Amino acid sequence: MIRLSFRTLSACALVFAGILTVWPSERAAAQDAGAMQVNWEVRNRFRLFREERDFLLHVENARNRNILAAEQSLELQSEGRGWARNMVNRLCIDLQGRVNQPCTRDNVKENYITPIDHPITVRLTGAVPVGATCAWSFDDGDGPQQSTFDCAEPVNLRVRYGKQTVATVDVSSGSDPTQRVQTEIQVRDIFIAGLGDSIASGEGNPDRPLALSDEGFCFRSYLGTAGAQYYRPSRAGYKGGRACEAPDTLANWQHYSALWFNAPCHRSLYSYQARTALALAVRYTHIAVTYLPLACTGASIGDGLLGSQRARECPPGKTGVCNTSVNAQVAELREALTAAKKRQPDRTLDLVLLSVGANDVYFSGLVADVIVDTATERALFRRSGVMASVDDSRDALARELPQNFVRLREALKPLVGGDLSHVVYVSYANPALADGGVPCRGGRAGFDIHPSFNADPQRLARVSTFVDTEFLPQLKGLATCTRGALCRDPESDRMTFVDAHQAAFADHGFCAHSGNDPEFDRTCFAENGQSFNPDIVSAASQPMLCGRGASEYRAYLPRARWIRDANDSYFAAMTYPQGLPAASQPTDIHDATWGVLSAVYGGAVHPSAEGHAAMADAALPAASAVLGLDAVPPGVTSGFLPQLLPSARQ
Repeated sequence: MIRLSFRTLSACALVFAGILTVWPSERAAAQDAGAMQVNWEVRNRFRLFREERDFLLHVENARNRNILAAEQSLELQSEGRGWARNMVNRLCIDLQGRVNQPCTRDNVKENYITPIDHPITVRLTGAVPVGATCAWSFDDGDGPQQSTFDCAEPVNLRVRYGKQTVATVDVSSGSDPTQRVQTEIQVRDIFIAGLGDSIASGEGNPDRPLALSDEGFCFRSYLGTAGAQYYRPSRAGYKGGRACEAPDTLANWQHYSALWFNAPCHRSLYSYQARTALALAVRYTHIAVTYLPLACTGASIGDGLLGSQRARECPPGKTGVCNTSVNAQVAELREALTAAKKRQPDRTLDLVLLSVGANDVYFSGLVADVIVDTATERALFRRSGVMASVDDSRDALARELPQNFVRLREALKPLVGGDLSHVVYVSYANPALADGGVPCRGGRAGFDIHPSFNADPQRLARVSTFVDTEFLPQLKGLATCTRGALCRDPESDRMTFVDAHQAAFADHGFCAHSGNDPEFDRTCFAENGQSFNPDIVSAASQPMLCGRGASEYRAYLPRARWIRDANDSYFAAMTYPQGLPAASQPTDIHDATWGVLSAVYGGAVHPSAEGHAAMADAALPAASAVLGLDAVPPGVTSGFLPQLLPSARQ
């Protein structure tokens, strides 16, 4: 049955019923400008949010703004602390990635994947007579629910999933003829899955960024001598040993970590996938969006989408046991869809947002090759397989990635009804461009968080050229069944491809600067690559050369760069690498390996929240088109009722 709630103290039953004819001439007259209409919208329609206040914050900031402008507005409102820092604890998916079943949303228990009804608000708008009385009727086929009250009052009710509800209102005002307005209500619940790698998950943008201490924390260097130590800002609240000679437990250190809505995969509400799904819900008032985030940082097609992969890190837990494995994303999606169809046979997967392929061609190894500059670290990283050359990536791009895409297509096709146009593949952007596409010059600026880092100009130029001229064009060919891609049926195998954001990123790479950048960045992140105090005695209490406290850094303020550099990665996330193989695990919290990875493991050379918002702006039109959301809605019928008998109007 339809459940109604009215913002009135009492309601009266309708004293008449039946179907009354609305003549065409009357309908045409009533639909003039200012004519009364029944308007309705779904409440809290981004179903990942448990509380409507979180959704309404995004609705308010989206008015007359695109997603990027809305993100910048929210960043300023939060003073750079980020809008997601509190929302992350108010989701229908817990911090381990499990869907809450049921999920209590606005005090009502709902099945997240297969809702049985949706909350809506109905209003009478237009030229409504002052003081008019509205006799409402809502009928979904099981008999009408009726009530009468002041027309200025909105109606809150829940309507059934998958069923049409006819809303009828008879408007009475003094001696004027009663007018009837009618519309059809049917909520379309759109099921969207997010798949892919770190670009898809939102790596680099923890929902609640790290709180930094103004004091220093000691790291050892690989050389191992007493002089091979350096200090960087510590985590706020940490009271353990900060000197390299004073080890402490990992559990104590992890208590002060950044917070992700899924730590093993570094899933973030700032990801372009979450922002695209949310933007659909904000823009289209007659839908609800059920979003299932599955993307995982570090994923490749083989290890991540089609097979399990290593977790990025483990959140602090009561058991102290770290589950280092994450299930295959496609298997997780298949399981969720199968379970949904058992409860609702007509439940379908409407859209997949996808970004994958960078890890298949060792992109993180290319980054390491560019920024790790000192001989000792380069030799160690080459030996451990952390680094990759452009030739390594080129070979994988030619040999492995095309075959992996064939396997991925075959796995995704059954999940989207055989039509891969419902997979919106959002491409990467070149992270090393600024000033209209000019390659970044390189150097230590933005990368001096670790003594061995220096973005070598020649290696950087080679990688940037490879990305622009080989990697990105090949990805487009693979997704769209062009450039010789292996597609059995190009018509059904072709994904919807998005790369419109690449032009915008050409002005916003990791080296982009502006006089409007945050004052802390301009003062304390030195362009000469000398931001940190090299003296290990004074750096223990003041690690920043600028004399400012690291706690003043704000991860979520507008910046010219939409790509996190290594300094940003450390200051925002400072991720401890629990997900590494046992042989690569740091020996303690001052270990040299952890010192290197703390600067890059949490999102260096990944889009910022602004970058993800720009990607979502590019993805939104494609997603809307695939879903057919811009189709003209059914018309509203309205008109005058024949004069009722006096006894029936009393």
